Amino acid sequence: MGRVFYLDLDGRAYRCTFCRTPFALADHVLSRSFSCSRGRAYLFSKVVNVTLGTQVERLMMSGLHTVEDIFCCCCGQIVGWKYVVAHEKSETYKEGKFVLERWRIVDDVEDELNLDANASSSDSENT
Repeated sequence: MGRVFYLDLDGRAYRCTFCRTPFALADHVLSRSFSCSRGRAYLFSKVVNVTLGTQVERLMMSGLHTVEDIFCCCCGQIVGWKYVVAHEKSETYKEGKFVLERWRIVDDVEDELNLDANASSSDSENT
């Protein structure tokens, strides 16, 4: 197995829930209306810092697809899948695209909002 390279992303990014490794920029979201077995998922045009599993045929709600599971390159958690081949003609737009399961990723904006809330919650200046 070769060396795994880690790319840092500049801008608002989606990260691994487990280890905070950046996967994709918000600008690379193509759709927020995908589903997975545990809820919502997002379709991305590009992701980084992942490794690909083996190609398998998987029957999904939208038909038969050849997919590869994708894993975080740092912690090894499965985070979604890559569409390799869509067997239905109407689904070919998904080929080469990535799906990240929403419960396995966090958004930088959510983290910034939490930091802002904590920073302004101090009342020590009012004494």
